Amino acid sequence: MTARRFRRGRVVGNTVAVVFCLVWLFPVYWMVNTAFKPRSEAMTATPRFWPGAPTLHNFDVALNGTEFWTNLTNSLLVVGVTVVISIVLGMFAAAALSRFRFGGRRTVMVAILVAQMLPGTALLVPTFLVFNEAGLLGTYTGLVLAYLALTLPFSIWVMRGFFLTVPVEVEEAARIDGASTWQVLWRILFPLVLPGVIASSVFAFIAAWNDYLIAYTFMKEQSQYTLPVWLASFTNPAQGTDYSAQMAGSVVFSLPVVVFFLLIQRKLVSGMSAGAVKG
Repeated sequence: MTARRFRRGRVVGNTVAVVFCLVWLFPVYWMVNTAFKPRSEAMTATPRFWPGAPTLHNFDVALNGTEFWTNLTNSLLVVGVTVVISIVLGMFAAAALSRFRFGGRRTVMVAILVAQMLPGTALLVPTFLVFNEAGLLGTYTGLVLAYLALTLPFSIWVMRGFFLTVPVEVEEAARIDGASTWQVLWRILFPLVLPGVIASSVFAFIAAWNDYLIAYTFMKEQSQYTLPVWLASFTNPAQGTDYSAQMAGSVVFSLPVVVFFLLIQRKLVSGMSAGAVKG
C-alpha cells in the first residue's frame, strides 16, 4: 500500500468516525439543549437548536420535585450494594472456576454463559412470580437480587478471563514464601485482575443505574422507586409531559455515569478486550 493510499484511507476512516460520533452525540446534545429551554420553547412546532432564553428553572423544578432525593438515595443504595456483592461473589466464583477442577465445572460455566445471554425482559415474569411467593416484592433486598441475576454472570465470566491470564507459578511462589490462601487472593491475584474487576463494576453499575423496568415492576410505592422511574413521573397523561424539566432531570441522572466512566475509561477498555480474548 502506498503512502498516499494509506493517508486517503486514514482520512476516510476519520471522517466516518466523526460522522458516527456526531450522530451518537446529537441526542445527548438535544437533552442538554432542552434542559435549558423554557417550557414554551421546548414545545414549539419548529425546534430550535439552542435555547432562546436559557434558564435554570427546569433544574430547580427537577431537583425540588416529588421524591427526587428519596429516589436518588434509593438508587445509590441499591446500585452500590449490587456492585459490591457482584464484584465480591464474582471474584470468588471466577477464582474457583479458573483454578480448581471439580465435578460439574463445565456445566456451571455453560449455565453462566446462558444466563448472561438471556434478555432481562425474558426473566421478568418468572422472577416476579418467585419473588412474590418469597415475599420479596416491594423490598430493596428483592431489587438487589434481581440486579445480581443480571450482573453476576457477566462479572464471573469477565474476571475468570483475567484469572486465567495469571500464571499458576505466581501463586505457587507466594505459597512457598508462606502466604495463606487469603493473602494469595488479596495481595497477589487481586492487583493482577484489577482491570477485570473495574470492567465488571462498571457494567454492574450502569446496568443497575439505568434499569427502569425491574424497579417499576418490583417496587410498590413511589418512595421506593429509583431515579429512572422518577424520570417517568414527568409524563402526566392529564397535564402532558414537562419535557424541559424531564431533560433537566435526565442531565442530573446521567452525570454520575459520565463522571464514573471518564475516571476509569482506560482500564475499562483494556479490561473488556482482555476478558473477551481469554473468556
